Amino acid sequence: MNTNQHPKWPLVSIITVNYNQSEVTCEFLASMRKATYPALEIFVVDNASPKDNPDNIKERYPEIILLKTAANLGFAGGNNVALSQAKGKYALFINNDTEVEPGFLEPMVELLENNADIGMVSPKIHYFNTPNTFQFAGFSPLSPITIRNYAIGFGETDHGQYDYTRETGSIFGAAMLVPMRVIAEVGMMADIFFLYYEEHDWASRIKRAGYKIFYDGRSKVLHKESISTVKNSAFQIYYINRGRFLFARRNAKGLDKLLSALFLNFVTAPKITLEFLLKARFDLARAFWRAIFWNMTHVKGIHESPKLTNTLWKS
Repeated sequence: MNTNQHPKWPLVSIITVNYNQSEVTCEFLASMRKATYPALEIFVVDNASPKDNPDNIKERYPEIILLKTAANLGFAGGNNVALSQAKGKYALFINNDTEVEPGFLEPMVELLENNADIGMVSPKIHYFNTPNTFQFAGFSPLSPITIRNYAIGFGETDHGQYDYTRETGSIFGAAMLVPMRVIAEVGMMADIFFLYYEEHDWASRIKRAGYKIFYDGRSKVLHKESISTVKNSAFQIYYINRGRFLFARRNAKGLDKLLSALFLNFVTAPKITLEFLLKARFDLARAFWRAIFWNMTHVKGIHESPKLTNTLWKS
């Protein structure tokens, strides 16, 4: 892992967030040490882990920049902390529960270097525990009514069918490379989401600023899905639905705003509630309605997004 400036390749600021997962984060950093990209700085943001000692990460990987928050700021808030000190021309936001291939970064940087109209790019994502199986090869456009999309290639075996590079409907938060000049123009991720949908909200804002969102099949990252959050837990159900409703409120306009509100409140809400009740998952039903209540009671400030004030980065 080379942290020096390079005459050909611009500096990339790698940002990952740790929460009670020092060992998982160290596995990610072990894979980063094998990265062939020659100009890196790596930030690990510890999100006030209550059951972890992040100092262990710094002891094992002294080359990283370890930042500690005073409270759990969520996915967006944790990542935004590092942006205040990042010096890179590009910022790679990448989950700590991933491992990278040695040459994963060069294709994406090359893509952005040659296309000023691209605002963010995600690599091919495989499941770590089921090798050669896709989690992500791009997204369909996010529906402005249902606030849903689907991951292209999901669950498929990789036969090279998605080795292309092309525009995609949205970004994948597990790994996304963004030019710092775009962040300076558009603003950082909206930390009001805390978890889920913040990357889609960010991609929507970046697209409205005139940039394209890309998938690069020449780059590959392995994702240890569901280490950070337990699937079908009350925690996940609360935040994913809170984020979905909040995304609609922040991004839907005109007739779409009305139709989305009608769909989410009179189709989605009864359907999801009934499904949980039929399965006797009253905990999940309560979490779902807590998410709706949060959106009903949070009206002011939902359209705000933090601005990038850092001037250390170089274009």
